[in-house]
Amino acid sequence: MLTLYHSHAAPGERPRDLATASLPANVAWIDLLRPEPDEIAFVERTTGLEIPGIDDLSAIESSSRLRTRYGAIYLSAPMLYRADADQPLTTPEGFVLSRDRLVTVRFADLTPFSNFVHRDLADESDPLSSGAIFAGLADAVSDRLADILENIAAELDDLSHRLFLSPVTEVRRPPARESADLRIILRRIGRIGDLSSKIRDSLHGLDRIVPYAASAAGDWLPPEIRPRLETVRQDVISLSDYDEHIANKVQLLLDATLGLINVEQNNIIKVLTIVSVVGIPPTLVASMYGMNFKNMPELSWSWGYPYGLSVIVLSAILPLIWFKLRGWI
Repeated sequence: MLTLYHSHAAPGERPRDLATASLPANVAWIDLLRPEPDEIAFVERTTGLEIPGIDDLSAIESSSRLRTRYGAIYLSAPMLYRADADQPLTTPEGFVLSRDRLVTVRFADLTPFSNFVHRDLADESDPLSSGAIFAGLADAVSDRLADILENIAAELDDLSHRLFLSPVTEVRRPPARESADLRIILRRIGRIGDLSSKIRDSLHGLDRIVPYAASAAGDWLPPEIRPRLETVRQDVISLSDYDEHIANKVQLLLDATLGLINVEQNNIIKVLTIVSVVGIPPTLVASMYGMNFKNMPELSWSWGYPYGLSVIVLSAILPLIWFKLRGWI
């Protein structure tokens, strides 16, 4: 989908006849969302810029993500999307920044772009430049990542409270319920860890493209845009530090959850061990008195059966008392 945004922040428009249409002179931003071949051909014909494909934008080497060609700056970075879904993903995002206009190439409907269009462009009254739109988009992306990190921090606090609940207020739950809760917590921690790593990828990409754009566009970038890009760069640095703190907390909760799971497994093994040990003496007594040899002295006792039952019960109780005195149960 091809959308044109004018420098006076008018609503985006879509040209109809791409084969013959020309590009209006006051277009400052060209947004390509899942572009079709005819849309790419239209932009390349009317702007003279090369539009990168998804394979070019997915390359991870710096020479592919940061380059200048014929006066235009080509930038790419992985962007997070579907952050609220069970499986967050990243998608490559491309920027082609020139003196006259900005071209963005994306393959997913990203929330920061929608926020920028409906919030910043709607409130903008001064004519927009390509550098101002790039700075606004970079700021929208960093704001979105900051919101996601805040939500992650709140969720980690909730998981930490559930894992390290005070013994005074802890309500004893059945072992099956306890194990099910730990499995749920483990999955939530795993999802948060995956989301945090994808946020780190987006922050690293943003941290590279913003300073590069400010440096490469130094000859024609408006002076008022440089402080905005520097502010975005500082925000990205602080968010990267916070994301590292989140990653450390995720690792702490992951270790704690695995430790509690091991404790639950050890408790199960301990119960099975106690049951097996307690069952050995009664089995031994019952097997001895179940042989029924002719010359057994207890065979003709009138109280032999109650005696045998008493010995069996006593041999089961004595190990339990011993385990209790030892503090094992």
